[in-house]
Amino acid sequence: MRYLMTFSYDGTNFYGYQKQPDKRTIQEEIEKVLSKILNDKIIINASGRTDTKVHALNQKAHFDVEKQIDSRKLKHSLNKMLPDDIYIKDIILVDSSFHARYDVKYKKYIYKLSTNEYNPIERNYIYQYNKQLDVEAMIKATKYLIGEHNFKSFTKAIQVEKDYVRNIKDITIENRNGIITFVFIGNGFMRYMVRNLVGTLLEVGEHTIIPDKIKEILKSEDRTKAFKTINPEGLYLSDVYYQ
Repeated sequence: MRYLMTFSYDGTNFYGYQKQPDKRTIQEEIEKVLSKILNDKIIINASGRTDTKVHALNQKAHFDVEKQIDSRKLKHSLNKMLPDDIYIKDIILVDSSFHARYDVKYKKYIYKLSTNEYNPIERNYIYQYNKQLDVEAMIKATKYLIGEHNFKSFTKAIQVEKDYVRNIKDITIENRNGIITFVFIGNGFMRYMVRNLVGTLLEVGEHTIIPDKIKEILKSEDRTKAFKTINPEGLYLSDVYYQ
C-alpha cells in the first residue's frame, strides 16, 4: 500500500531535507520514527529536497507498507514522537503507481525578506536585507522569467543537469509593511534556482541593473552572468501540486 504525507518543517536546525551521514536532516528524522512505529524499515520519497535552513509549509512524500493502516492514528503517533520542528499535516492512501517526485505538476516557492530595520526575532524566517528596494522595477523584470526558458544561469554553478529548461507559470512580488514576498510557481526548480532568481531581482530593485538585463542573463546560459545566491532562511517550499 502506498501513502502520501503532507508535512511542514522549520529548517533552521537541519542540514537540509535529504539524509546525510552524521547530519540532522528531515528525511532521517521522519524515517526513523516511521520505521519504529510500523516496525519495519520505511523509506520516504519526497517531491524534492530542500537545502540547509530552508523551510517547508506543505512538503510531500510517499512511502510503502505491506498492509493498510489507520492513517489518522499514524499521524497522531508520528506527531507525538517527532521533534517539534516537524509536523505531519495529512496522510492519505494513493494509487501504487503514484510517485511524489515524478508526478509533480507544479511547485510553489515563497521567499520573504525585510527592508525594515534589522529584527533578530525574524532572522531565521525572513531574510534581513534591511535596505529599500524598487519593487515596481523587480515586478517589471519578472516578465522575462515567466514561461519556458533555459535557466542554467540561475542554478548552482557546479550543478550538472540533463536539462536546464523549466517552465515558470507565475511570479508575484508583494510589499506589505516592509516585508517583501516573492512567489514562484513552476513545473520544477533546480538547486539554488529560486535563491539565484531572487538575488538577481534584488540587483534590479537596487538599480544595479535594468529589468531588460534579465533577457541577456538567460540567453548567456552562464551562472557567472547572474548575481549572488541569496540567503536560505527566507525560502519556503509552499505547495506541491499534482494532476
